[in-house]
Amino acid sequence: MVQEYLKNLGLTDKEIGVYLEVLKHGRVGATQVAHSTKINRTTVYSVAKELTKKGFILEDLAGKASSLVAVPPQDLKFLVQKEEKQLQQKKDSISKMIDELQNLTKNAQYAIPKITFIQEEDLMDYLYKRSDEWHKSIMKYDGILWGFQDHTFAEHYEKWIDWEWRVGGPKDLQLHLFSNESGIEEKNRKKEFSDRRQIKYWKGKQNFTGTVWVHGDYLLLVQTQKRPHYLVEIYDVLLAENMREFFTGIWEQIK
Repeated sequence: MVQEYLKNLGLTDKEIGVYLEVLKHGRVGATQVAHSTKINRTTVYSVAKELTKKGFILEDLAGKASSLVAVPPQDLKFLVQKEEKQLQQKKDSISKMIDELQNLTKNAQYAIPKITFIQEEDLMDYLYKRSDEWHKSIMKYDGILWGFQDHTFAEHYEKWIDWEWRVGGPKDLQLHLFSNESGIEEKNRKKEFSDRRQIKYWKGKQNFTGTVWVHGDYLLLVQTQKRPHYLVEIYDVLLAENMREFFTGIWEQIK
């Protein structure tokens, strides 16, 4: 049983063997410990040094040959008190360090990239589940969802679009979006929330075949042109900021 207690205090099997042998004699030479424990004498010396560091034994160098002396068992309680004191010092240092770091970084912006891939079978549920977080992030800035959109997204996920603009999103949420001309967007123009959804049709030589949204600090990439559909969510403050500035800059330039 005592061996288990000593293991709980962080001693190895060899350290336990050497310590108990020294404790049994009170004072003993390394050669005798090696003989009694069947541990190589060189190893006994190295183990004894570790036990000395940990506070279980002392090394007496006063005589012709050094000897190992066991610390009285009742003194071992001071080991725990020492560890408790060191732990409290670490806690105090961490608290002070956090305060100092917060002062140093309170004006800093950190990009913490986090990428999530969503497959088609989970895509609809993910749109509903994450909408609130995306909306909160948008409203921290200009309250506008920016981006470009392949019209096939609206064809496949019209139900979610209706939910988002009728009940799911903030009443002052706005949309500035480039998209392909399509019947589905003309249909959406006739709905009661259309005044908050500004769509500019892309006049390029090729239609959009993918969707990119800037939701505050989130970039969303959606592919609904071909099966299987998928969504990639990227949380990156700096990258999203650049994309938001880009869309803001070209919005007024394109009629």
